[in-house]
Amino acid sequence: EEAAAQGIVAGANAGRAALAASAGLKTSPPFVIGRDEGYIGVLIDDLVTRGTSEPYRMFTSRAEYRISLRADNADLRLTRKGKEFGIVQDPERIAALEAREYLIDDRIQKLRSFELKVTEWAERGGKDLMGGSQMGKKTGNKKTAEEVLQMPHVTLKNVEDIMVAVDQEGRREGSSEADNKEDFELTGSPPSVFDSVEAMVKYRSYVQRQHRDMESWRKAQGMRIPPDLVYAHEEFPTFSKEEIEKLSSLQPKTFAEASQISGVTPQSLVYLYHHVTRRNRKRDRSKSTA
Repeated sequence: EEAAAQGIVAGANAGRAALAASAGLKTSPPFVIGRDEGYIGVLIDDLVTRGTSEPYRMFTSRAEYRISLRADNADLRLTRKGKEFGIVQDPERIAALEAREYLIDDRIQKLRSFELKVTEWAERGGKDLMGGSQMGKKTGNKKTAEEVLQMPHVTLKNVEDIMVAVDQEGRREGSSEADNKEDFELTGSPPSVFDSVEAMVKYRSYVQRQHRDMESWRKAQGMRIPPDLVYAHEEFPTFSKEEIEKLSSLQPKTFAEASQISGVTPQSLVYLYHHVTRRNRKRDRSKSTA
């Protein structure tokens, strides 16, 4: 599969170059999949920038943006990019993508605009699931359906069942408040977007933190790694045996050097960055109090 993935990108670029040459045009911009766009991008970037001394295998742990690289959003990430580069030309496929994008945006907007008092969420969905013991202390507060869905163990079906029930009750009572003054009857998310809507809402805060971590890491490329740092599983429990061995053996002086070591994942580098910054802050506090 790893070889086939490289072949897809190589074939796409070869085809684009051939078309440009036959039309007497300059070489077109290369088709490149970024590390944040797909596992193929991670694979190719690793091989080009780091190389490998053994057969390369694609593991999810190699991708720093793996929370965003899900099966349910593969078309959202790559189909439009394929269209921009002339690789995807089927009008039905493009129309299906646009329809799915619209449905996902529409469902998320409905979740953001629908709100109930926290006590009503708890009454309808169960205190253990949608509130716990703290609900009774926040009787006047309201939460949107999106906020409730972000709670542990709450599913999109749980939330949408309550939304539909409230909407139907409002219609029976002749009130338009329950459905936020919309003329259309509220329904659940269709199967074609259900998983994507749930994942996008559930993982939003994690994706945002992921991007913040990677941004901090990129700014710290020139930061020095303490020469007396001991690479051991007690200090770095998430590191693989290979990563511990390579870091201990090569002793990189900066994070830029560490990032060039084959087999050390970006996520481990972020963990190392946080470890070093915590250590530096602790050292600075000790000096200030001395």
